[in-house]
Amino acid sequence: MNTISLPPQIKRISGSKRFLGIVVGIAGGLGANVLLASSVSTFYTRNTKFLPYDTSSPDLATNTFRAHNPAGNPPTCIDHAVKTVPYGKLPEKYWVKGSEGKISVDEKRLTMDFCRGVWSGVAFRVQRRILERMFRALPGREKHLWDVKQFEKSDYEVGTGIVDHFEVVEHTDDKIVVRCGDSPLITDHRPNDGLFSMEVSKDDEAQMATFHLKSIFVNTTPEGKDSEPQPWILQFAHRWYTKLWMESATRKLIKEA
Repeated sequence: MNTISLPPQIKRISGSKRFLGIVVGIAGGLGANVLLASSVSTFYTRNTKFLPYDTSSPDLATNTFRAHNPAGNPPTCIDHAVKTVPYGKLPEKYWVKGSEGKISVDEKRLTMDFCRGVWSGVAFRVQRRILERMFRALPGREKHLWDVKQFEKSDYEVGTGIVDHFEVVEHTDDKIVVRCGDSPLITDHRPNDGLFSMEVSKDDEAQMATFHLKSIFVNTTPEGKDSEPQPWILQFAHRWYTKLWMESATRKLIKEA
């Protein structure tokens, strides 16, 4: 914390000017810290990019999404973050030797560890603690995943509850999708509903693996048919958080695998 010594002439300054100086000083200090934090996070997440993603995507025509949003209500927030990593930067345990010695990767294993990294990574720690304090002691939450060790070892089978806020609704070799926005115990449609997908795709020709985080938030109740997009500040904050999740998960995967 920066400290500013009071000038010797402080007694000569009027009360209103003194108050204004304090406000300006606090605002300046906060602004500098926010700017520093923003600069650090921008550098940390520089390798995560967002791709064009809207209601024309085939993802919104899948059985999972249609069952989740049967009325076809418009998304209030939708984004698709990606990070591409060369095969050579992934631990050898993910490599698969192909014909002519060309390397591929085990998509299934990579997807599982990517999902584990999302939940056990540092980016999720604060939210996990908040949700734990609020909901872990409530009845019906005993089988949910709450602890980092559980996140690191779970197989994320369909029906798995995560911190009373997420539930696995689809699991394939290259994709794990969770429902979010409220407790898994609330099975009906919700004003704040969503699907969050963790995916891995590979390109053996380019020798690159791409990690995907896709988010679709919808008011799935009947009142959501005329929903407007969330305010830009909420969408900005969500993208910032998504980038932190991506970097936290992929760096943990590369470092610890």
